[in-house]
Amino acid sequence: MMKTWHYALLVFIGGCCLGILSTFVKLAYSAGFSMVEVTGSQVLFGTLIIWLVTLFAKKTRISFRHGGTIMLAGIPMGLTGLLYYQSLQTLDASLAIIFLFQFIWIGSLIEWIIYKRRPSAGKVFSIVILLAGSILAAGIFIENVQTVSLQGAVWGMLSAVTFSIFIFLSSIVGKQVPAIQKSALLSTGALIVTVVLFPPIFLFDIQTLTGVLPYGMILGIFGVVFPPLLFSIGMPHVGPGLGTILTASELPVAIIMSALVLSEEIASLQWFGVVLILGGIAIGNMKQSQRDILSG
Repeated sequence: MMKTWHYALLVFIGGCCLGILSTFVKLAYSAGFSMVEVTGSQVLFGTLIIWLVTLFAKKTRISFRHGGTIMLAGIPMGLTGLLYYQSLQTLDASLAIIFLFQFIWIGSLIEWIIYKRRPSAGKVFSIVILLAGSILAAGIFIENVQTVSLQGAVWGMLSAVTFSIFIFLSSIVGKQVPAIQKSALLSTGALIVTVVLFPPIFLFDIQTLTGVLPYGMILGIFGVVFPPLLFSIGMPHVGPGLGTILTASELPVAIIMSALVLSEEIASLQWFGVVLILGGIAIGNMKQSQRDILSG
Protein backbone atom coordinates (compact mmCIF):
# COMPACT_ATOMS: atom_id res chain seq x y z
CA MET A 1 0.00 0.00 0.00
CA MET A 2 1.27 3.44 -0.89
CA LYS A 3 1.39 6.00 1.90
CA THR A 4 -0.38 9.31 1.54
CA TRP A 5 2.84 11.20 0.90
CA HIS A 6 3.52 8.91 -2.06
CA TYR A 7 0.17 9.91 -3.55
CA ALA A 8 0.99 13.54 -2.77
CA LEU A 9 4.26 13.15 -4.68
CA LEU A 10 2.39 11.90 -7.75
CA VAL A 11 0.12 14.95 -7.69
CA PHE A 12 3.19 17.16 -7.27
CA ILE A 13 4.82 15.57 -10.34
CA GLY A 14 1.59 16.05 -12.28
CA GLY A 15 1.84 19.75 -11.56
CA CYS A 16 5.46 19.76 -12.75
CA CYS A 17 4.35 18.24 -16.05
CA LEU A 18 1.89 21.07 -16.54
CA GLY A 19 4.67 23.57 -15.83
CA ILE A 20 6.55 22.83 -19.04
CA LEU A 21 3.55 23.47 -21.31
CA SER A 22 3.71 27.27 -21.56
CA THR A 23 7.30 27.15 -22.82
CA PHE A 24 6.50 24.77 -25.68
CA VAL A 25 3.31 26.64 -26.52
CA LYS A 26 5.38 29.81 -26.90
CA LEU A 27 7.85 27.92 -29.10
CA ALA A 28 4.98 26.67 -31.26
CA TYR A 29 3.57 30.20 -31.58
CA SER A 30 7.03 31.45 -32.59
CA ALA A 31 7.13 28.74 -35.25
CA GLY A 32 3.96 30.21 -36.76
CA PHE A 33 1.28 27.83 -35.47
CA SER A 34 -2.07 29.09 -34.20
CA MET A 35 -3.74 28.46 -30.87
CA VAL A 36 -6.26 26.13 -32.54
CA GLU A 37 -3.50 24.06 -34.15
CA VAL A 38 -1.44 23.85 -30.97
CA THR A 39 -4.37 22.99 -28.70
CA GLY A 40 -5.97 20.59 -31.18
CA SER A 41 -2.74 18.66 -31.78
CA GLN A 42 -2.02 18.43 -28.06
CA VAL A 43 -5.40 16.96 -27.13
CA LEU A 44 -5.62 14.73 -30.20
CA PHE A 45 -2.17 13.16 -29.92
CA GLY A 46 -2.35 12.95 -26.14
CA THR A 47 -5.70 11.16 -26.24
CA LEU A 48 -4.45 8.69 -28.88
CA ILE A 49 -1.38 7.90 -26.78
CA ILE A 50 -3.30 7.32 -23.56
CA TRP A 51 -5.80 5.05 -25.33
CA LEU A 52 -2.94 3.02 -26.83
CA VAL A 53 -1.51 2.57 -23.34
CA THR A 54 -4.98 1.65 -22.05
CA LEU A 55 -5.19 -1.25 -24.51
CA PHE A 56 -2.38 -3.01 -22.63
CA ALA A 57 -3.34 -1.92 -19.10
CA LYS A 58 -5.71 -3.25 -16.50
CA LYS A 59 -9.31 -2.22 -17.16
CA THR A 60 -12.64 -2.73 -15.49
CA ARG A 61 -16.11 -2.99 -16.98
CA ILE A 62 -18.11 0.16 -16.33
CA SER A 63 -21.55 1.27 -17.42
CA PHE A 64 -22.08 3.70 -20.27
CA ARG A 65 -23.44 6.22 -17.79
CA HIS A 66 -20.39 5.90 -15.52
CA GLY A 67 -18.03 6.30 -18.46
CA GLY A 68 -19.98 9.30 -19.66
CA THR A 69 -19.73 10.92 -16.23
CA ILE A 70 -15.94 10.57 -16.28
CA MET A 71 -15.78 12.02 -19.79
CA LEU A 72 -17.88 14.98 -18.66
CA ALA A 73 -15.31 15.57 -15.91
CA GLY A 74 -12.70 15.87 -18.66
CA ILE A 75 -14.48 18.84 -20.25
CA PRO A 76 -12.98 21.37 -17.79
CA MET A 77 -9.57 19.89 -18.62
CA GLY A 78 -10.08 20.66 -22.32
CA LEU A 79 -11.43 24.13 -21.58
CA THR A 80 -8.41 24.90 -19.40
CA GLY A 81 -6.04 24.28 -22.29
CA LEU A 82 -8.09 26.43 -24.65
CA LEU A 83 -8.40 29.33 -22.22
CA TYR A 84 -4.81 29.20 -20.99
CA TYR A 85 -3.31 29.03 -24.47
CA GLN A 86 -5.55 31.91 -25.49
CA SER A 87 -4.07 33.99 -22.66
CA LEU A 88 -0.56 33.07 -23.83
CA GLN A 89 -1.25 34.89 -27.09
CA THR A 90 -1.23 38.27 -25.34
CA LEU A 91 0.76 37.58 -22.15
CA ASP A 92 4.28 36.42 -21.42
CA ALA A 93 4.44 32.88 -20.07
CA SER A 94 5.51 34.12 -16.63
CA LEU A 95 2.48 36.40 -16.39
CA ALA A 96 -0.09 34.05 -17.92
CA ILE A 97 0.72 31.33 -15.43
CA ILE A 98 0.13 33.72 -12.54
CA PHE A 99 -3.52 34.02 -13.53
CA LEU A 100 -3.84 30.26 -14.04
CA PHE A 101 -2.18 29.90 -10.66
CA GLN A 102 -5.22 31.39 -8.94
CA PHE A 103 -6.67 27.87 -9.01
CA ILE A 104 -4.95 27.44 -5.63
CA TRP A 105 -7.39 29.54 -3.65
CA ILE A 106 -10.29 28.80 -6.01
CA GLY A 107 -9.84 25.07 -5.33
CA SER A 108 -9.96 25.57 -1.58
CA LEU A 109 -13.01 27.80 -2.03
CA ILE A 110 -14.78 25.07 -4.01
CA GLU A 111 -13.98 22.53 -1.28
CA TRP A 112 -15.33 24.96 1.33
CA ILE A 113 -18.58 25.53 -0.62
CA ILE A 114 -19.23 21.89 -1.53
CA TYR A 115 -18.12 20.15 1.66
CA LYS A 116 -18.70 23.03 4.10
CA ARG A 117 -15.11 22.36 5.14
CA ARG A 118 -13.39 25.56 6.21
CA PRO A 119 -9.66 25.63 5.34
CA SER A 120 -7.41 25.11 8.33
CA ALA A 121 -5.17 27.90 9.57
CA GLY A 122 -2.17 25.99 8.23
CA LYS A 123 -3.70 25.65 4.78
CA VAL A 124 -4.62 29.35 4.68
CA PHE A 125 -1.07 30.26 5.72
CA SER A 126 0.30 27.96 3.00
CA ILE A 127 -1.92 29.59 0.37
CA VAL A 128 -0.84 33.08 1.46
CA ILE A 129 2.81 32.09 1.07
CA LEU A 130 2.11 30.52 -2.32
CA LEU A 131 0.33 33.60 -3.62
CA ALA A 132 3.01 35.94 -2.30
CA GLY A 133 5.65 33.77 -3.96
CA SER A 134 3.72 33.68 -7.23
CA ILE A 135 3.56 37.49 -7.37
CA LEU A 136 7.30 37.75 -6.82
CA ALA A 137 8.03 34.96 -9.33
CA ALA A 138 6.04 36.79 -12.00
CA GLY A 139 8.23 39.86 -11.61
CA ILE A 140 5.35 42.21 -10.81
CA PHE A 141 7.64 44.54 -8.84
CA ILE A 142 10.45 44.52 -11.37
CA GLU A 143 10.89 47.35 -13.85
CA ASN A 144 10.35 46.84 -17.58
CA VAL A 145 7.80 44.07 -17.05
CA GLN A 146 5.19 44.00 -19.83
CA THR A 147 1.85 45.71 -19.30
CA VAL A 148 -0.80 43.21 -18.32
CA SER A 149 -3.33 42.71 -21.11
CA LEU A 150 -6.89 42.87 -19.76
CA GLN A 151 -8.02 40.34 -22.34
CA GLY A 152 -5.17 37.99 -21.46
CA ALA A 153 -5.91 38.40 -17.75
CA VAL A 154 -9.56 37.46 -18.27
CA TRP A 155 -8.65 34.34 -20.27
CA GLY A 156 -6.10 33.42 -17.62
CA MET A 157 -8.56 33.77 -14.74
CA LEU A 158 -11.16 31.70 -16.60
CA SER A 159 -8.55 28.98 -17.10
CA ALA A 160 -7.93 29.03 -13.33
CA VAL A 161 -11.63 28.44 -12.68
CA THR A 162 -11.90 25.53 -15.13
CA PHE A 163 -8.67 23.97 -13.85
CA SER A 164 -9.98 24.14 -10.28
CA ILE A 165 -13.17 22.43 -11.37
CA PHE A 166 -11.19 19.72 -13.16
CA ILE A 167 -9.02 19.04 -10.10
CA PHE A 168 -12.12 18.82 -7.92
CA LEU A 169 -13.99 16.50 -10.28
CA SER A 170 -10.98 14.25 -10.88
CA SER A 171 -10.80 13.63 -7.14
CA ILE A 172 -14.42 12.46 -6.81
CA VAL A 173 -15.37 10.65 -10.05
CA GLY A 174 -14.30 7.18 -11.12
CA LYS A 175 -12.57 6.29 -7.86
CA GLN A 176 -12.93 2.56 -8.57
CA VAL A 177 -11.80 2.84 -12.20
CA PRO A 178 -8.13 2.01 -12.94
CA ALA A 179 -6.11 5.21 -13.29
CA ILE A 180 -5.08 4.70 -16.92
CA GLN A 181 -8.62 3.86 -18.01
CA LYS A 182 -9.95 6.87 -16.12
CA SER A 183 -7.31 9.13 -17.69
CA ALA A 184 -8.29 7.93 -21.16
CA LEU A 185 -11.93 8.80 -20.50
CA LEU A 186 -10.99 12.21 -19.07
CA SER A 187 -8.84 12.92 -22.12
CA THR A 188 -11.68 11.87 -24.41
CA GLY A 189 -13.94 14.43 -22.75
CA ALA A 190 -11.27 17.09 -23.27
CA LEU A 191 -10.91 16.06 -26.91
CA ILE A 192 -14.65 16.22 -27.56
CA VAL A 193 -15.06 19.76 -26.23
CA THR A 194 -11.95 20.91 -28.11
CA VAL A 195 -13.13 19.45 -31.43
CA VAL A 196 -16.63 20.88 -30.98
CA LEU A 197 -15.37 24.40 -30.26
CA PHE A 198 -12.46 24.33 -32.73
CA PRO A 199 -12.79 21.70 -35.49
CA PRO A 200 -9.29 20.34 -36.32
CA ILE A 201 -9.19 21.48 -39.93
CA PHE A 202 -5.37 21.47 -39.79
CA LEU A 203 -5.46 17.66 -39.94
CA PHE A 204 -6.21 17.91 -43.66
CA ASP A 205 -3.14 20.07 -44.33
CA ILE A 206 -0.15 17.69 -44.41
CA GLN A 207 2.44 20.46 -44.14
CA THR A 208 0.80 21.99 -41.07
CA LEU A 209 0.19 18.58 -39.51
CA THR A 210 3.81 17.43 -39.86
CA GLY A 211 5.08 20.79 -38.63
CA VAL A 212 2.96 20.91 -35.49
CA LEU A 213 3.45 17.19 -34.75
CA PRO A 214 6.57 17.55 -32.53
CA TYR A 215 4.89 20.25 -30.43
CA GLY A 216 1.64 18.31 -30.27
CA MET A 217 3.41 15.15 -29.11
CA ILE A 218 5.32 16.93 -26.32
CA LEU A 219 2.28 18.90 -25.20
CA GLY A 220 0.10 15.80 -25.47
CA ILE A 221 2.38 13.66 -23.30
CA PHE A 222 2.98 16.27 -20.61
CA GLY A 223 -0.39 17.99 -20.82
CA VAL A 224 -2.87 15.21 -21.57
CA VAL A 225 -1.29 11.86 -20.68
CA PHE A 226 0.70 12.34 -17.47
CA PRO A 227 -1.31 14.94 -15.47
CA PRO A 228 -4.72 13.22 -15.52
CA LEU A 229 -3.04 9.85 -14.95
CA LEU A 230 -1.09 11.09 -11.94
CA PHE A 231 -4.05 13.08 -10.64
CA SER A 232 -6.32 10.04 -11.04
CA ILE A 233 -3.97 8.02 -8.85
CA GLY A 234 -3.16 10.66 -6.26
CA MET A 235 -6.11 13.05 -5.96
CA PRO A 236 -8.61 10.61 -4.37
CA HIS A 237 -6.10 10.04 -1.54
CA VAL A 238 -4.98 13.62 -0.89
CA GLY A 239 -8.26 15.45 -1.56
CA PRO A 240 -8.93 18.50 -3.74
CA GLY A 241 -7.80 21.03 -1.13
CA LEU A 242 -4.30 19.65 -0.59
CA GLY A 243 -4.25 18.63 -4.24
CA THR A 244 -4.53 22.23 -5.43
CA ILE A 245 -1.59 23.18 -3.20
CA LEU A 246 0.56 20.33 -4.50
CA THR A 247 -0.11 21.19 -8.13
CA ALA A 248 1.44 24.59 -7.37
CA SER A 249 4.68 22.93 -8.49
CA GLU A 250 3.56 24.02 -11.94
CA LEU A 251 4.71 27.61 -11.41
CA PRO A 252 8.37 27.15 -10.41
CA VAL A 253 8.78 24.63 -13.22
CA ALA A 254 7.35 27.13 -15.70
CA ILE A 255 9.75 29.83 -14.47
CA ILE A 256 12.75 27.50 -14.68
CA MET A 257 11.78 26.27 -18.15
CA SER A 258 11.34 29.82 -19.45
CA ALA A 259 14.87 30.60 -18.25
CA LEU A 260 16.49 27.44 -19.64
CA VAL A 261 14.63 27.04 -22.93
CA LEU A 262 13.37 30.53 -23.82
CA SER A 263 16.44 32.24 -22.34
CA GLU A 264 14.24 34.67 -20.45
CA GLU A 265 16.10 36.65 -17.81
CA ILE A 266 14.85 35.76 -14.34
CA ALA A 267 15.69 38.28 -11.62
CA SER A 268 16.83 37.27 -8.14
CA LEU A 269 13.50 38.50 -6.72
CA GLN A 270 11.70 36.06 -9.01
CA TRP A 271 13.90 33.20 -7.88
CA PHE A 272 13.07 34.15 -4.29
CA GLY A 273 9.41 33.87 -5.25
CA VAL A 274 10.04 30.34 -6.55
CA VAL A 275 11.66 29.44 -3.21
CA LEU A 276 8.63 30.85 -1.36
CA ILE A 277 6.32 28.73 -3.52
CA LEU A 278 8.26 25.56 -2.75
CA GLY A 279 8.16 26.51 0.93
CA GLY A 280 4.40 26.97 0.75
CA ILE A 281 4.00 23.54 -0.84
CA ALA A 282 6.13 22.00 1.91
CA ILE A 283 4.09 23.70 4.65
CA GLY A 284 0.83 22.60 3.06
CA ASN A 285 1.94 18.97 2.96
CA MET A 286 4.02 18.81 6.14
CA LYS A 287 1.25 17.80 8.55
CA GLN A 288 0.05 14.89 6.41
CA SER A 289 3.61 13.72 5.76
CA GLN A 290 4.39 13.67 9.50
CA ARG A 291 1.24 11.67 10.15
CA ASP A 292 2.30 9.08 7.55
CA ILE A 293 5.80 8.82 9.00
CA LEU A 294 4.40 8.23 12.47
CA SER A 295 1.91 5.64 11.22
CA GLY A 296 4.55 3.89 9.11
